[in-house]
Amino acid sequence: MSVIVEKPYKFIPPHHGNCWPSLTQRLRLVDRYLKRKEGIVDYECRHLDRLRQSLAQQHGILLAPNHCRYADPLVMGWPARELGRHVYAIASWHLFNKHPFEAFAIQKLGGFSLFREGQDRQSLETAIDILVSAKRPLILFPEGTTNRTNDSLQPLLEGVTFITRTAARRREKAGQGKVVVHPVGIKYVFLGDIQQWADNALQKIEQRLGWREIADRRLLPRVRRTAEALLTLQEIAHLGHGQSGSLHQRRTALIEGLLQPLEQQYEMTAKDAPVLNRVRALRSKLLPLLINSEIEDDKQTLRRMLKKVELAQQLESYPEGYLSEPPVTDTRVLETIQRMQEDFLGKADSSLPLKAIIEVEEAIEVPAQRAPRGQTDPVLSELEASLRGMLGRLQYEANELKS
Repeated sequence: MSVIVEKPYKFIPPHHGNCWPSLTQRLRLVDRYLKRKEGIVDYECRHLDRLRQSLAQQHGILLAPNHCRYADPLVMGWPARELGRHVYAIASWHLFNKHPFEAFAIQKLGGFSLFREGQDRQSLETAIDILVSAKRPLILFPEGTTNRTNDSLQPLLEGVTFITRTAARRREKAGQGKVVVHPVGIKYVFLGDIQQWADNALQKIEQRLGWREIADRRLLPRVRRTAEALLTLQEIAHLGHGQSGSLHQRRTALIEGLLQPLEQQYEMTAKDAPVLNRVRALRSKLLPLLINSEIEDDKQTLRRMLKKVELAQQLESYPEGYLSEPPVTDTRVLETIQRMQEDFLGKADSSLPLKAIIEVEEAIEVPAQRAPRGQTDPVLSELEASLRGMLGRLQYEANELKS
């Protein structure tokens, strides 16, 4: 899904009323949508008592879930329903530009926009005010973006601690109590027959590749062979030739081949920076140039550059060892094939049955003091450790493949 919106940003505030979210919950509209669009047919909420305690103490509450699927924001509606509390949520600006009805629904359910490619003081102030008032919990996905790797965590964004520490200072000054962060682990478990689903899904990709007869139909070698073929196509398109080495080495080299020339052209320093940080920096540089340009040839050039940046982000979403390091599960196979479907065919098959597990961790109290300079914020470190711990436990909920 592209996050590029070729028009000037305009902040979209949240709807503060209760009528729309109450009606949506009463009619189970989220359940119907998730079943039809994402194949999620069941869910389980765990340890809601931890969040219920923070609500009873009237803390300003930030819910910080991992973000592995587009369904995650709506899935968070299930614990909200069981607790009888509506929520607010920060949503990327591009989500308000996909379809008018979806934009309407996001806002009415408490969502408000964030411009990820630049400074957005209105969005940050809105988030801070929500935590200070403590009328509803606020959902913020600290990874900032999604990919289909449920068992791995992307680097967390520092905006989480800026928002929460600022709100904590304001609450302390007004004598209103604490701000806390509840890490939330979301885990999707496949309920179907992975062999049957994967066979049909891979066959469609193989036919597009021109493969008619497949000698080795074992699942994992077949997935790896398909991934290698799709990577080779991208190498030829962008580097002019296929590369040698392991899949991980080739993927890393292709990412560098996509990003380094752009960074050099715009004199951007990216040594040792995570790929996602480099992607965000390049998008922040290129998108304003695209929006402000009045020359169509320049716009086309910038669009091609942004597509390369998006491809680098897609490639980064295939982590090393995901289908070789234990536990190798049916859900990991499912996620990998869905990423290939989305990247190569344009759309992932979401007709399969999934169960969502939503687990709430103990609250992390946010100090009112500013974070120590020159080091990672301890709140962010604790949040990351908590999320990694939950995902490490939840990965065993899926069915491990027989070797």
